[in-house]
Amino acid sequence: MPVPTPSESAGRAVRVAVLADSDTRWKWGALTAQRLVEASGDAVVDGMLLRGRATPTARQLQDTGVRGADVREVTTAEFLAQAGAEDAYDVVVLACVGGAVQAMLHGLANQWQGRRRRPVVVTGYVGVVYEKLTDGLLLRNGADIVLANCASDADRFRAVYAGVGTRTGSVVECALPFLGGAPYAPSDERPYTVTFAVQPSVPDTRKDRLHLLQRAVGHARLYPEREVLIKLRSRPGEHTTHVEELPYQRLADRLPGGLPDNCRLVYGHMGEVLDRTDVLVTVSSTAALESLHRGIPTGILTDLGIREALGNHHFVGSGCLTSWDRLDAGELPTPDPEWTARQGVAADGGYEAAFDVARKRIAELLAEELPPLNPYYTSVTAGGYLPGLLGRYGLTPDGTPNASAGGSAAGLGGAARRVVRRAARGAYRQGVQRVAPVIRRMGQL
Repeated sequence: MPVPTPSESAGRAVRVAVLADSDTRWKWGALTAQRLVEASGDAVVDGMLLRGRATPTARQLQDTGVRGADVREVTTAEFLAQAGAEDAYDVVVLACVGGAVQAMLHGLANQWQGRRRRPVVVTGYVGVVYEKLTDGLLLRNGADIVLANCASDADRFRAVYAGVGTRTGSVVECALPFLGGAPYAPSDERPYTVTFAVQPSVPDTRKDRLHLLQRAVGHARLYPEREVLIKLRSRPGEHTTHVEELPYQRLADRLPGGLPDNCRLVYGHMGEVLDRTDVLVTVSSTAALESLHRGIPTGILTDLGIREALGNHHFVGSGCLTSWDRLDAGELPTPDPEWTARQGVAADGGYEAAFDVARKRIAELLAEELPPLNPYYTSVTAGGYLPGLLGRYGLTPDGTPNASAGGSAAGLGGAARRVVRRAARGAYRQGVQRVAPVIRRMGQL
């Protein structure tokens, strides 16, 4: 029996708004939107980037691999005005950090007061959920659909919602939207390639990051016939989902003797890097799930311990835990098929039906007259927390945009505002990447 699409339910082309606040969340949000409406040939996806610390550059957007979706930068007030307009969209995908999702839910609830019909609101997580589970879930509560990327996450999400006495029916299991690519096949036409997928904030100390970099370089020197790629998320000065205070590029510049000829720093779309990878190594990056999905040997590093702060505890039971010593010795981890299946990694490499339930649920909701948005956090349940959270996104306690939130640049022209924003971001990034580490080192003297 075919699954109904949103456009079939609505009788016209489905219109989807995607709001994201970083490069990785844009990748998740835009590709999720495309998965949800891919059966609708005339669907329209309208992308918006929430202006802030992690607003991606054009290069970062290119590296996400998202195609066929227009995207522009907006403020909270601009997004709410656009999404709140009558009949503007059928579906709104909130691909943001939890606090931003909660703020937009309250803002949209205010915008849509008294409406007979409103869009379906969808949210979820960009990848592996290994920290702040309850915190993040309650901040996302209130959306019509909270997507879980695998069966394990769906069970955990429902347990949290049931535990606080809110509805669990919003949780819908699907899969990460960027799983795909050609299944792994060794090739004699290129060097055997080991890719180390780094993360912006894990680990977070210079000593630990330098250790991992030195071990990757050491592997390259041990196997001169191999190619070792250090896959980077951003260039110095660019920001992503997490703040990167100690970029690997700067650490590599200071290595005695530099990088060997068969070890390189690389950027680009992760899928394209995986196309030439024979072993993927990381601490806890979601790239591990992309790699496992393709059948690429995948190692989760234990060099710095197995700790919640690193996120590699999430992979306990996966069969992927290893170390650079073991990799140097030629050992390759073997994934546990039951674990990977529970994590949404299709053993056969395909997951065409993974979004069917979500598509069907959206079609059902589009055919209904939806109740007002009703987030778990309100002035009654979290009167000491919610106002400050909303204020950070320029909203008053009732979800109304604060006219004074624009700051001193509010009266400037568009070009002047862009110059001020660029200068402010540059100052922030310099503070995070240069000043803050120096202050911390001074405090340890």
